[in-house]
Amino acid sequence: MSHHDKAITYDLLTKTRYTLDDVGGELSWFALSSFIQNLGTDSALARDLGKSTGWEYTLQTNIILADIYDLVQALYVSLSGGKRTKKIKPYPRPKSKKGKEDDKKKIGKGALPPDQLHEWFENRRKEHGEWN
Repeated sequence: MSHHDKAITYDLLTKTRYTLDDVGGELSWFALSSFIQNLGTDSALARDLGKSTGWEYTLQTNIILADIYDLVQALYVSLSGGKRTKKIKPYPRPKSKKGKEDDKKKIGKGALPPDQLHEWFENRRKEHGEWN
């Protein structure tokens, strides 16, 4: 067992479906070597080796940069003395994978009143037997 087994196992589990127990079977030694050599600086192994500074998280950095962009735009408009009254457009953020149509889709008409909700749960409990 190597000193870094826990970190390698964590990276394997979170990025693939393998563990170190799969090496030599479903996961070849070559594949493990390639996987380790191509791990990013945000991996558990990089943190374990001290090669991660905590500044590698690009998603977090991109969110911060987009927020700064929006603030600079708002500051520019407010400092222009009202000459530029056009609406500020925020920096485009990634959309959900579902798309705009799924985001607008609503199911149902609203929340049930508490007494009707209790009755609904009781009916389901009776249909399916007691829940543990």
